[in-house]
Amino acid sequence: MPHTASGDDSDAKRGNERSKATSVGRRRFLVTSASAAGLTGLAGCGGVLGSANGSTETVTMVLTPGTPSDTRRRYEPMKNLIEGEIDGVDVEMQVPQDYSAIRPALKSEQAEIGMDDITLISNPDIMDVYGTTVTGGSAFYFSVMLTNPDSDIQKRTDMKGKTMAFADRLSTSGSIFATYALKEAGLDVGEAPDGDPVDFEGSWSNHDIALEKLGNGEADAATTWGGNGIPHIPADTSVPDRVDEKSSFLDTMGSETPQFRPFWWSFPIPKQPVYARKTWESDKKAEIGELLIDSDKDLIQQYYPDDYNEEKLPFTTLVDTSMEDYQPVIKRLNDLGIELGE
Repeated sequence: MPHTASGDDSDAKRGNERSKATSVGRRRFLVTSASAAGLTGLAGCGGVLGSANGSTETVTMVLTPGTPSDTRRRYEPMKNLIEGEIDGVDVEMQVPQDYSAIRPALKSEQAEIGMDDITLISNPDIMDVYGTTVTGGSAFYFSVMLTNPDSDIQKRTDMKGKTMAFADRLSTSGSIFATYALKEAGLDVGEAPDGDPVDFEGSWSNHDIALEKLGNGEADAATTWGGNGIPHIPADTSVPDRVDEKSSFLDTMGSETPQFRPFWWSFPIPKQPVYARKTWESDKKAEIGELLIDSDKDLIQQYYPDDYNEEKLPFTTLVDTSMEDYQPVIKRLNDLGIELGE
């Protein structure tokens, strides 16, 4: 794989910053926003319910927003692992309409497990953290901006007057990091991601739809996370050293169409944490946490469904991380004036 740096990421120097691990458990993520402009719309998480039924306990796991059938399929090995290794557990997977629906589902005790950093940051006192996900040997992933091969977009400032397709407004990689990066490059992002940008147009949906809009000519560029975007990048494309060293998805390059060209990469972002609501009183809570931390590739492979695409696997095991690893996310939330609320 070529190691020639691409993109114009001024944050690249932070790619190797890592703090020492601390114990899993009571981590606090503090957000002190200077703006009153908040993302407060809460979409329902229909059908979310956690309950005990006889000797079998139903554990509701809220996944990250996306196409429900694809998202559930992606996490099926994790579901099968828990059900196969722990007696008396039935895992129900729910795909919310957007990130803002996850915290209310956990706070109202309609779900037991979640797995995104934004929800954890928004109200850490109601969560007990299991750890950060590892896939392909890496606990990091990337935000990437893509455009069509024949596009005249070469760097972030070329987005002036153009249209960018983002993922969910509260997606770390598909919205927050990219919006901040465009602002850092000198573009006027207006009230984005809560409102409209000034120097360019933006549309927000989810990771898959963002790429569809780019491919269909409805956007000049799109931003998404590496596991979703890298398969659409030609296999002979040069990537920055930090991506080559930290991404667990480079072996998927060129595996999907249409093909896009990257013009910006973030520094490594810690992958999603997996956490449980603090009010969940069950022996299964600790058992599930221990199982996920002790898992490895050999174990979880035993729970792949037929014809499972291993390249889409979002979880192999968990590692311990500290809140310092998520400070770059908090910094961007604060800078963009995103108030997550209580």
